[in-house]
Amino acid sequence: MNTKSSPSHGAAPHIDSEAAAKAFGEMAAQSLKSLGSLSLPFPSIAQMQMDYVEQATALWNRAMQPAAPDRATAAKPSLGDRRFAAPDWVSNPANEFTAQLYLLNSRTLMGLADQVQGDEKTRQRIRFAVQQWVDATAPSNYLALNPEAQRKALETNGESITQGLRQFLHDLQQGHVSQTDESLFEVGRNVATSEGAVVFENELFQLLEFKPLTPKVHERPMLFVPPCINKYYILDLQPDNSLIRHTVAQGHRVFVISWRNPDDSLSKVTWDQYIEDAVIRAIDVVRDISGAEQINTLGFCVGGTLLSTALAVLAGRGEKPAASVTLLTTLLDFSHTGVLDVFIDEAMVQMREVTIGPDSPNGGGLLKGKELASTFSALRPNDLVWNYVVGNYLKGEAPPAFDLLYWNSDSTNLPGPMFCWYLRQTYLENNLMKPGGVRVSGEPVDLSLIDAPVYVFGSREDHIVPWDAAYRSTQVLSGASRKVRFVLGASGHIAGVINPPSKNKRSYWTGRTAAVPADPTVWLDNAQEHPGSWWTDWSAWLAGRSGRQIAAPKAPGSRRHPVIEPAPGRYVRQKV
Repeated sequence: MNTKSSPSHGAAPHIDSEAAAKAFGEMAAQSLKSLGSLSLPFPSIAQMQMDYVEQATALWNRAMQPAAPDRATAAKPSLGDRRFAAPDWVSNPANEFTAQLYLLNSRTLMGLADQVQGDEKTRQRIRFAVQQWVDATAPSNYLALNPEAQRKALETNGESITQGLRQFLHDLQQGHVSQTDESLFEVGRNVATSEGAVVFENELFQLLEFKPLTPKVHERPMLFVPPCINKYYILDLQPDNSLIRHTVAQGHRVFVISWRNPDDSLSKVTWDQYIEDAVIRAIDVVRDISGAEQINTLGFCVGGTLLSTALAVLAGRGEKPAASVTLLTTLLDFSHTGVLDVFIDEAMVQMREVTIGPDSPNGGGLLKGKELASTFSALRPNDLVWNYVVGNYLKGEAPPAFDLLYWNSDSTNLPGPMFCWYLRQTYLENNLMKPGGVRVSGEPVDLSLIDAPVYVFGSREDHIVPWDAAYRSTQVLSGASRKVRFVLGASGHIAGVINPPSKNKRSYWTGRTAAVPADPTVWLDNAQEHPGSWWTDWSAWLAGRSGRQIAAPKAPGSRRHPVIEPAPGRYVRQKV
């Protein structure tokens, strides 16, 4: 490798990038022989190597160049990554070089991962693994390399490090990284505060009825089916961002399923029991209490999958209890499941089945809530893991008080047999969307038999239920094909849904016509953007399917279903 130096100024050695690239390319060509079954296109790799050496050389030469007096105090541009947004990263050449080299290495490694030749599952897994490695090795994650954390330690005479150690030990004891100050929240006191009562319960769920906020209500009540992998109060965090309160304020009589947090006594519960003894039972109770022949229904995430399955089972029995169906970020067609697909294959599902499934030695088991939480955190490690490692431990900062993150940390278990059925029949084999592909509660499931107007919502940046996967529900529900409305919201899986009109944030898209073409990109190309919250669009759609106005009930429940206890009830307070 040739080098050039400037004797007149005594500058650091200047690297000849062309010679360096040639040498690096020759070395890399030899190393490719040892990659075995991992096939990489050599011309693309060689070009990436050349580009890498050229950029790394430029970084080195720039770092070694003495700063001119007129540039020493000049404002430096941002590094374009919020992990390195603090001035400490650009005010010192060594820190800037460290961050810039890391970003270059990250881009190169991800580029190499993208060049792997193989089946799509293998490519996704390699990219996911490389992304995990890249995120974990960021210099911002380590005290010895983080100038911002070092400066804070000096300014506080080491107190920030002491406090970081305290918080680290606290998180070790509780078993997860603190994303918010959990001591500031209490279910029923400052989250899940909408007034109501428990009017029914069994071993799987409590049914909550919420107090009307209007003198009259629509004759058809509304039943919410939230996801069983989380607690219902994501729909009722605070009064100003509560979808439950918003729906009540629009003149609807609202009932919500509050799932029990399973313990060992529920370790053998199946998917069929969740359908028959929970969702269908809740539908029957709401109809009985209200006296309505049909009710409006809403399912969120896996709650939408449960709701749709239950309605298909009832349709197979000749029953049509739903006047409308709303599905929020829900999967029915699991042919495209986004990043979650990297975790699921035959070997993984079989492993679950033999450890916690119905054929396991104990006839069941529990999928622990903390394991679920860790999996979802791994999908966005910079936002949900390393961000808090840096703030909590390196800087000794208390995490901010945030109701959404408190809910996110309030994890739930799942019964093993139920979870294994869900994994195999949906994510692995995609049988639920096939007419007659599975039997539930003795009925062959055909989602096309659901005959009700359907409102399907997807979030554009959703990494758990990609919006185009949510869109596919419009095609699966072919029995309602002329009654389907698809709406696309901005942001992600949770923030896209919990977007109250009062905040006047984000936007949403609707079709310019009632058509829902098979190709989601065709729909998006012809969609119209609207500022603000999709809640207003949904409220208008729902009002037309809720019947006439009647006097609001004076008390929750009925003679057959008296009040058991005030909302939010016992079940939602159960911890894993």
